[in-house]
Amino acid sequence: MGYLPMKKQQGNNGEWAKKNIFITKHSCMKLLKCCFIYFCMIVSGCNTATKKTETADTATTASKGSYAYDAVFLKKHTTKVLELINEDSSGKVLLSADYQGRVMTSTATGDTGTSFGWLNYDLIAAAEKKKQFNPVGGEERFWMGPEGGQYSLYFRAGDSFNIAHWQVPSFIDTSMYGVAQSDKSSVTFSKKTSITNFSRTTFAIAIERKVSLLSKEQLAAKLQINIPSDIHFVGFETDNKVTNTGTNDWTKDKGLLSIWLLGMFTPSAATTVIIPFHPIPDARSYITDNYFGAIPKERLQVKDSVLYFTCDGKRRSKIGLSPLIAKPIAASYDFEKNVLTVIIPQLDKNAAYVNSKWEMQKEPYKGDVINSYNDGPMADGTQMGPFYEVESSSPALALKKGETGEYKETTCHFQGNYATLKQLAKQLLGVDLDTIKK
Repeated sequence: MGYLPMKKQQGNNGEWAKKNIFITKHSCMKLLKCCFIYFCMIVSGCNTATKKTETADTATTASKGSYAYDAVFLKKHTTKVLELINEDSSGKVLLSADYQGRVMTSTATGDTGTSFGWLNYDLIAAAEKKKQFNPVGGEERFWMGPEGGQYSLYFRAGDSFNIAHWQVPSFIDTSMYGVAQSDKSSVTFSKKTSITNFSRTTFAIAIERKVSLLSKEQLAAKLQINIPSDIHFVGFETDNKVTNTGTNDWTKDKGLLSIWLLGMFTPSAATTVIIPFHPIPDARSYITDNYFGAIPKERLQVKDSVLYFTCDGKRRSKIGLSPLIAKPIAASYDFEKNVLTVIIPQLDKNAAYVNSKWEMQKEPYKGDVINSYNDGPMADGTQMGPFYEVESSSPALALKKGETGEYKETTCHFQGNYATLKQLAKQLLGVDLDTIKK
């Protein structure tokens, strides 16, 4: 027991009475605990205020075009943003469950570095989604093919193959995906859905998409090179799986699906897509260049078994390569920012690939494996971007009920000294950047 003495008080009989108030140890401990909790609340409040201030400061000070700006923007306007970070925080990859587990952007030089993915800020911040298609951006998104033709997933039975009738399915446009696993090196997303094609065949599917950040050693092994020490880099791999959860097998006569991966990047006046291919006889006939009309010669050059496609976001056009000539690599180079972007798809030249041309097709399984799209104004003067895309597709998925099809792709960016990047481009692509420099 302990006590706290109170000062003397004078009683009614004129005598001083000394009163002692005793307090138990339990009461003292309770009082101390209350004080401690109150103290913690004050500290916590200060920390929260500090964090809010830091976030506000980051949003205010980060420059548009930087990774930090895009990270703050997405966290403000979407509900589920995830981030992959390497050991020294130089390489970062930003993912979104709101947008189907897509890679929104990445950087090779930390928060203040270049944000490599193209983002549609106005659309992401908009209160309402568009009915036809929401081009929110992202440097790799999960889609499915075919786009056009009698087995199309983007046109309803009987509709004409034009932009007015084109409709992107919700499960690759507006639906949110679940997060099955998450840490700093990888995230796995999942989704179950169904889709009916132009020929009225319905597919029940389960989607699993894993995005993994690659270490320097892993990326070097995939590219079969040594990454120069004076070059900044970031690389990631996506592992995409589709399972037939329906009661019927998927067959060619009713239409097959494919996994279609599209990367959206910010164009510049000095950006060129570079795609090497195998120099087989009549190779030029295996390059499709009339998806949206003829492409002027100065914007599409083919020489020495390499395709050079101007991607400045100023003319709507698209090209595609058949698996018969394609190599497992496609790239772009931005001469303004000195950024080399490299895409490594999986290829099988003997497989059937869905045809996405907007027409009734004579050969629906002789489609492209690698594509590139340059955005530009449409006939009515409107424009989705500007942006440009580098795309790849899996073979057509002839899955029996319960079977799973899998497709992987690697995306990486290199940024730094032009002389070193020139050597790297020569090693990876067999091209001399000086010959195409704007």
